[in-house]
Amino acid sequence: MVARRLQIPLALAAAAVVAEAAVLLLRPRTGLLSPAEVSAASYFTPAQIERAQAFRDGQTLLYGLRVAIELGVLVVVARRPPRRLLRARRPVLAGAAAGAALSVLTGLAALPVSAISRARAIDVGLVTQSWAGWAGDLAKSWSIGAALAGAGAAVAVVLLRRFPRRWWIPASGIVVAFAIAITYASPVVLDPLFNRFEDVRGQTRADVLELARRAGVDVGSVQVMDASRRTTAANAYVAGLGHTKRVVLYDTLLEHFTRDEIRLVVAHELAHVHHRDVPKGLLWVALVAPAGMFAVAVMTRRLSPGGAGPAARIPALALALAVVVPLVTTISNQMSRGVEARADSWSIELTGAPEAFIGFERRIAVRNVSDPDPPGWRVALLATHPPTVERIGLAVAYQRGERTAGR
Repeated sequence: MVARRLQIPLALAAAAVVAEAAVLLLRPRTGLLSPAEVSAASYFTPAQIERAQAFRDGQTLLYGLRVAIELGVLVVVARRPPRRLLRARRPVLAGAAAGAALSVLTGLAALPVSAISRARAIDVGLVTQSWAGWAGDLAKSWSIGAALAGAGAAVAVVLLRRFPRRWWIPASGIVVAFAIAITYASPVVLDPLFNRFEDVRGQTRADVLELARRAGVDVGSVQVMDASRRTTAANAYVAGLGHTKRVVLYDTLLEHFTRDEIRLVVAHELAHVHHRDVPKGLLWVALVAPAGMFAVAVMTRRLSPGGAGPAARIPALALALAVVVPLVTTISNQMSRGVEARADSWSIELTGAPEAFIGFERRIAVRNVSDPDPPGWRVALLATHPPTVERIGLAVAYQRGERTAGR
């Protein structure tokens, strides 16, 4: 009896250990500046710090509430699956319907909290999109999510029927294949459903090509996204694989920041291309998927009603995924923060503009209402990037004559 009770904790612990080992294996070891210790008060006014802290504290609380609601819904349904699932004559179809329904149901249950979170973002000036536009985006997101969840549930039922005890082994391969496919396809299939993209032109394009040449990077496509339709926040990112690889800049970035600051952002994104950070992220998924799916399988088996068929196990499977995925993702954020710190270090050295870097970090933190020095627990649990004070500290270290250990 004791051994049965320990199955879930031990499986989760094993998944966490494997995820941590994968982080240790793939984390950046060179090309990093050691950040100087700086104070947020030296770069931000008390009013700016207080405003950012109040906003982010509230948003974090609402995020936690939303997660709790979604988990609560899954717990209730997993404990008492609908009778139609227990008596399903077409288990694959029933499982697909259950997966799609759960995807929509959790979104609906947490909708009031999401709306409150959005209203707070409107109050601080981050949101430009109308409520009607937001509703349209939600409808598209929920439709895509339901379709993917339904397809995933159908595949899960097939695997549960074909490999009752070891279905997690082929499921691990499917998880990796899906991660690769969605990374490749998202820039050309999903992203255009929500935003418009155009090739970068003029001085910015010339700067991109010059920086790419100096960095020895095949940059692929560089595009600007009409982010201003939804937000005043500024950002940039790298997406895609192979022919779909691209660097994407927000139009708010190009409109509100200086040429030197934009060059730094471009250099940061080129660093991700140079270091092959997207493929390495997929490698991390491949290393962690077997242990993660084993934990999901253990939880699914223990949380499903006795004698439940494959279709009736879908709610328990959804609950298991809702526990395991955030667990390993939190651990992966350690690697993400290291990757972002290396990209920052690369951008500073490539451009030789630490003053512009500091100015950019100050202005983007204020514009995005980001807490420049968040609590350590929030960084550890949620942050994919280093805090602003640490990023500024990289530039200060460069100013003091420090250099990276190597590229």
